[in-house]
Amino acid sequence: MLPQGVLSLLTLFCVFRASVSVLDEDDDYDLMYVNLDNEIEGPVLGTEETSCDCQREHTEWDKLFIMLENSQMKENMMLQTMDDILKVDLQTLRAELSQLAASLAGTFSAAVEKVTSHVISQVEQALVRSSDHGEEAKGLHESQQGKVLEHVLLLSHNVSNRLSRLESACLRRSEAEAQETAFQQDKLSPTREDNLILTSLWKELQQMRAELKASQKWAARHLLPAGCETAILFPMRSKKIFGSVHPTAEMTLRSFTACIWIKVTEVLDKTIVFSYGTKKNPYEIQLYLSRESAVLAVGSDQHKLVVKNVIVPGKWIHLCGAWSSDNGTVSLWVNGELAGTAAGVADAHTVPDGGILQIGQEKNGCCVGGGFDEALAFSGKLTGFNLWDRVLSTEEIAAQSGEDACSIRGNIIGWGVTEVLPYGGAQYVS
Repeated sequence: MLPQGVLSLLTLFCVFRASVSVLDEDDDYDLMYVNLDNEIEGPVLGTEETSCDCQREHTEWDKLFIMLENSQMKENMMLQTMDDILKVDLQTLRAELSQLAASLAGTFSAAVEKVTSHVISQVEQALVRSSDHGEEAKGLHESQQGKVLEHVLLLSHNVSNRLSRLESACLRRSEAEAQETAFQQDKLSPTREDNLILTSLWKELQQMRAELKASQKWAARHLLPAGCETAILFPMRSKKIFGSVHPTAEMTLRSFTACIWIKVTEVLDKTIVFSYGTKKNPYEIQLYLSRESAVLAVGSDQHKLVVKNVIVPGKWIHLCGAWSSDNGTVSLWVNGELAGTAAGVADAHTVPDGGILQIGQEKNGCCVGGGFDEALAFSGKLTGFNLWDRVLSTEEIAAQSGEDACSIRGNIIGWGVTEVLPYGGAQYVS
């Protein structure tokens, strides 16, 4: 259905065409034969009497001019009317289009925002699922890798034992052959052949032993650090799981250096690595973890050194803490490198003897294994724990994190020599 303005325009246009068509009738045809030499009759100017004959008949030219004037006036009126109608219609159409555009813009914006929000939500959920799957796959891969390495180590130990027995048998046979040659001189040539075979077999055994030792060293380095053969596993955080350490020398200390390898599963605000204390003061020495930080405290928790951003769960890390009562100098070393140092920490203090030393839990001053806090317990693996009654040099501390660090032992606590008893589910693993 056409708009009202357009209908008005069409009506005016039809009227215009009808009025113009008058000019196309017989009068127009007669005008083509008007004698142009004739003059229009009228009063003569300058005469005394002038009269106006208003009733006189219009000539063809008058009619023509009158019609032209009327048609031009009508045309102007029609054009004006059309212009006014068009302006009104255009304004109405513009208002309607603006309203429609505003409505569509609001609807489109809301739809776009909704779709965008939904897409972002889906992407975030996908990323979370992907991250969870990645962590699970990584944990499963590390677990499988650890089991494979443990199996390789077990097989290599079995092969090594068999080679040792075979070498012993070869030595006994070689000695028997040597004694037999002393009584059988006429069989010298076969004995020489046997000796050559035994010598060749001996060399092959020595080569196999060297290769086996290298493979054992490689596997141990990937499963346990620094050539250590055993570690203590703390399977979970529990107030019943800990390790009791019994030093082989007196613990009266005015200085010390303590080193240990750890592979922690999870770290809370305070996770104890080892703690030494007496009934009078349960907090004589503490090495503990706090989120990504390592902390060494001497005398009390107010006298401590904190080193930040050094702990990574799931990875082997070597920690060494050193303290001297002279000026209270304390330092922490991570993987053989100095990570932090301070002075005035428990200066002029002496760590007394007669306390209890434990790994994986905090001493509470009561008794062994009594009143422990589950939130302070250690979970993970621990090996290479050594303690000296002096401050080691930079070179000595750096050597603690080398390939053969487990062959170096402290004079107060020596890993593999000092008795360390696991309790409550803690166990030795290799």
